[in-house]
Amino acid sequence: MDSIASDVIHAIVHADCDDIFAYLGKHQINKTQIVVRAFLPHAHQVELIDYTSKSPVAQMQCIHEAGLYSAVLDSAALDKYKFRVTYDEAVLDLEDPYRFSSTIGEQDIYWWGEGTHEKAYKFLGAHLMEIDGVAGCRFAVWAPNAKRVSVVGDFNHWDGRRSVMRKLIPSGIWEIFVPGIDVGTRYKFEIKARDGNLLPHKADPFGFYAQVPPEQASVVVDVDAYQWQDQDWQKKKYLWTKRDRPMSIYEIHAGSWRRVPEEGNRYLNYRELAEQLIPYVKEMGFTHVQLMPISEFPFDGSWGYQPIGMYAATSRFGSIDDFKYFVDQCHQQDIAVLIDWVPGHFPTDAHGLGLFDGTPLYEHADERQGFHPDWNTFIYNYGRKEVANFLMANAIFWLDQYHIDGLRVDAVASMLYLDYSRDEGAWIPNRYGGRENLEAIDFIRMTNERVYKNFPDAMMVAEESTSWPGVSKPVNFGGLGFGYKWNMGWMNDSLDYISKDPIYRQYHHHDMTFSMYYAFSENFILPLSHDEVVHGKGSILGRMPGDPWQKFANLRAYYGFMWGHPGKKLLFMGSEFGQGPEWDHDSSIHWHQLDVAEHSGVQKLISDLNHLYLAHPEMYECDAEESGFEWIEADDQHNSIFSFIRKTPNTNKHIIFVCNFTPSVHYNYRLGVSKPGTYKQVLNTDSRSYGGSGVENETVIHSSPQSWQYREQSIEISVPPLATVVFELQE
Repeated sequence: MDSIASDVIHAIVHADCDDIFAYLGKHQINKTQIVVRAFLPHAHQVELIDYTSKSPVAQMQCIHEAGLYSAVLDSAALDKYKFRVTYDEAVLDLEDPYRFSSTIGEQDIYWWGEGTHEKAYKFLGAHLMEIDGVAGCRFAVWAPNAKRVSVVGDFNHWDGRRSVMRKLIPSGIWEIFVPGIDVGTRYKFEIKARDGNLLPHKADPFGFYAQVPPEQASVVVDVDAYQWQDQDWQKKKYLWTKRDRPMSIYEIHAGSWRRVPEEGNRYLNYRELAEQLIPYVKEMGFTHVQLMPISEFPFDGSWGYQPIGMYAATSRFGSIDDFKYFVDQCHQQDIAVLIDWVPGHFPTDAHGLGLFDGTPLYEHADERQGFHPDWNTFIYNYGRKEVANFLMANAIFWLDQYHIDGLRVDAVASMLYLDYSRDEGAWIPNRYGGRENLEAIDFIRMTNERVYKNFPDAMMVAEESTSWPGVSKPVNFGGLGFGYKWNMGWMNDSLDYISKDPIYRQYHHHDMTFSMYYAFSENFILPLSHDEVVHGKGSILGRMPGDPWQKFANLRAYYGFMWGHPGKKLLFMGSEFGQGPEWDHDSSIHWHQLDVAEHSGVQKLISDLNHLYLAHPEMYECDAEESGFEWIEADDQHNSIFSFIRKTPNTNKHIIFVCNFTPSVHYNYRLGVSKPGTYKQVLNTDSRSYGGSGVENETVIHSSPQSWQYREQSIEISVPPLATVVFELQE
C-alpha cells in the first residue's frame, strides 16, 4: 500500500507540487520495496511493463480519480519500465519522464549564476537528445520565483498537470526530459506564480524557432542539423571586417525588399531572397548585407525592433535551415552578413519575457528603470547577472550557430543613459548620482569583450547617437569595446545641408565640414539607413530641393560626397536607385521606377561608386586615420564647393573629390594639387549616363607649376552643376 500523504496527492493532481520528482517516478520506500507513481489523466488502466521483456509486471492502483496511479513492488522486481496505458481510443506504451535524472551539469549552472556562460543556449531551451537509449527533448527554463513550471504542448494536450518540471535549486532553472518529442513539436511553459496565480502561457526565452505570427508557440527544432559549406569564407572573412578594408553595406528589410504581388503580395522566403538578392548585391558592388532584425517578433509594424524570441530566426520567411542557407550562400559569394540586434528593450506581449515568473524577472520592477516611455516596452535589468548572461550569450549565438559576421546594436544611447527620453523626476540616478546606466555599460563591455574573444573577426557596430567617448575603443583603453559606430552626426548635418535650397547653402557651408573635426575619433560608418526614410521624413530623394532634374542632380552629388568622405558606407534599400516615396514595410520597394532613366541613372552611379571604391584603397584604408584625408579647399562657401584628397600614406596614390552643391557650372576652376603629374577624371555624377547634363573634363589633365591653395602645383578643371567629380593621379 502506497503511504503517500493526502496533501501531496492534492498538490500533484492540482499541479501545485513544487518538487514533483520527489513523488512521481520510481522511489525506494524501504530496504526491500519501491513505489512507482504516475499521473495520467483520462487513463482507464495502467500497467507497469518490464522494459526488456515488454511483459506486465504489476497493475497500478488508481489512488485519485484525476489520474494518479501507484504500484508498490519488491525492489528486485523492476529495473527499467514503461507504462501500458489504456485510454478510450487506444492502448499506448509510454515512457515515464520522471525516471530520468537531470542532464544539466553543475558547471553550466554555476556559470549561469555567475552571468558568464557564453553558450547558455547549449543547455537552456529545448534540446533533442537521447538518454539511456530513449529519444526525446530536454526542456529547461529559468524561472526562479515560480511556484511551479510545466512544459505544455500538443504532446500533453496543453495540460499543465502532466509535464511538471523539476527545479534545480538554487539556480532557479526548471528542467524535464520528455521522451518521444521530435522536430516540429509546439510548446510553451505554463508557470504558476508564487501567489498561486497561473500566468499566461510563455514562449521559451531560449526557443530556437516559433510559429508564424500571430501564432505564438515555440517549436522544437534541431539547431545543429544544417551542413555548412562556407569553410573557405571562414578562413578569409577577416578581409571584410577590419577597419582598413572596404565596407559598402546594403541594408534591407527582408519583408519588403521584394514581394510577389501575383501571389497575394507575399514575402520572399529566405531561399528566394538568396537567389534574387545575392546577384543584385554582387552586381551593385556592395560588400556587406545588413538585415533589419531577424529575431522573432510578434508585430510586423515594429520591423523587428520589438523582439520576443531573441534566439529564434523569424519563421515568416522559412525555417532556420532556410536562413542558414541564405547566410551560407552570401558567404560563398564573398558577401558578409550583418544583422540588427536589439538588447535594449522587449515588448509587453503576454507570452513574452514580461513578469515571466510572476515577478519582474527580466525587467526592472520600478518603471522609472524598467519601462521605456517612447516605445511602451520593458527595459532589461542589466544588473541581474542571469539577464546580462541571457543577452551576452545571444550575441554569441548568432555568430556561432548562424555564422553571422557581425551585429549592429540598436539604440545604444537608450541603454547608456538612465534619463534617456525621460522627464525630470521620472528616472533614478545611479549610485553616484549620475545619469549613466552603469549596469548597462558593464553589460555592453562584457558582451563586446566576449564576442571578440570568441570571434576576433566579428563586427560589433553601435548605433549610438550621442557624443559618448570611446564607443569603438577597446575596453582595456576605457572604451565600450565596439568595432564600429554609426556616424549619426555626419548623417544629420549632411542631410540638413543637402535639403536646403542651393542659394542658402553658403550660409550653412560648415555643416558639411564639421564632421571632419571628429571623423577620426571613432571607427565610423556613414549611415543612410531605414530611419531616414520613415515617419514622414520622406525618401532620400524626396529631401532634395528643386525641380525634378535638380532633385536627382543633388542626390547624385550627395552620394559622391558620401563615398569620398572618410567612413564605411551604409545605404538602405531603394535609396540606391532614388526611390521616390517613403519606405513602406507592407509593400515591395518601388522597383518599377527603374523604368525611368533618372532612377536607373542613380542605380548605375551607386554601382560605379562602389566599384570605384573597391578599386581604390585610398578611399578606405585610412578611414579612421587623419593621414588618409586632406582638404584642398574647405572654405569656398560662396561657391558651395568642397574639394579634398583621399590617400594612403607612403604611396604615391591619391584621389581627388570636388563637390559642387550649386547649379552653377565653373569652367577653368583652378585646383591646387599636392603632386605634379597627369590627372584623369574617373567619375562624374553629372555624366549623361547617370542622367546629368554632361559637363565633362578632358580625358587627361596635366598639372602646372602654378601654386594654388597653398600647393605648388595646380590643375584647371570644369566643375559641373550640382555634381561630384573625381580625379585620379596617374602613375
